[in-house]
Amino acid sequence: MPELPEVEVVRHGLDVWVSGRTIESAEVLHPRAVRRQEGVLPDQLKGRRVESADRRGKYLWLPLDDGAALMAHLGMSGQMLMLPKGAPDEKHLRVRVTFADDGPEMRFVDQRTFGHLMVTPLGISGGRTVPEPIVHIAPDPLEEAFDEKAFTAALKKRQTGIKRAILDQSLISGVGNIYADEALWRAKLHWARATETLTAPKISELLAAARAVMTEALGQGGTSFDSLYVNVNGESGYFDRSLSVYGRRDEPCPRCGTPIRRDAFMNRSSYSCPTCQPRPRNGRW
Repeated sequence: MPELPEVEVVRHGLDVWVSGRTIESAEVLHPRAVRRQEGVLPDQLKGRRVESADRRGKYLWLPLDDGAALMAHLGMSGQMLMLPKGAPDEKHLRVRVTFADDGPEMRFVDQRTFGHLMVTPLGISGGRTVPEPIVHIAPDPLEEAFDEKAFTAALKKRQTGIKRAILDQSLISGVGNIYADEALWRAKLHWARATETLTAPKISELLAAARAVMTEALGQGGTSFDSLYVNVNGESGYFDRSLSVYGRRDEPCPRCGTPIRRDAFMNRSSYSCPTCQPRPRNGRW
């Protein structure tokens, strides 16, 4: 699933291509792509001007001139593409949005149909205007609204493993499995370390690591392990070549040379260095 850097790459592309343009029409080609709005979404979008493109965590949205927004969640395989009118349809094209200026159209393509688009009112969360369905989503670590002191206090109260905590989008948004593993490796923390045992300086170090790795990923267009994640021009990112531990089982740790370890974690995987990130004993070193 795309994480914060990948979604930000898409948001930036949409901001360049659709901001200030007026929507001419919206065509829904698969009902699951718009959940329960199949019959109303085209009418809700027709004639609306797109003001900008915004994002929180893994969600992105296009604020409209009537005070609502077109919100997108990419799910496992969703793509927001900008293509010339008349370009051949993609096999898994779900929604097509055209504009009054006859410029490139916006297409939502989703092979696995776990993603969706919806028109929604806006609300306030963390000092920002966001779509109402995600007011419960916490600010992400790259937002100005992110409150490190509040995050530290909330984290220490969780009494759970650190990786499980930072994957909780109600605590901190945008961090998924890939960047969690990379940030924990940089901070030399094992994924099972108990949150209540962490000091404020160590939490600050982990946040700095998360910001650094995601900023670096942004600079390389995000992480692409297959053809499903692409930017609005259909291009893949290449940060996967710079990953230190994620997906690198048995390869040498870039810091100490120890073979990287893979552990089962919440029906997924966690990658870490046995030397740099030793297993905690009862949550403590």
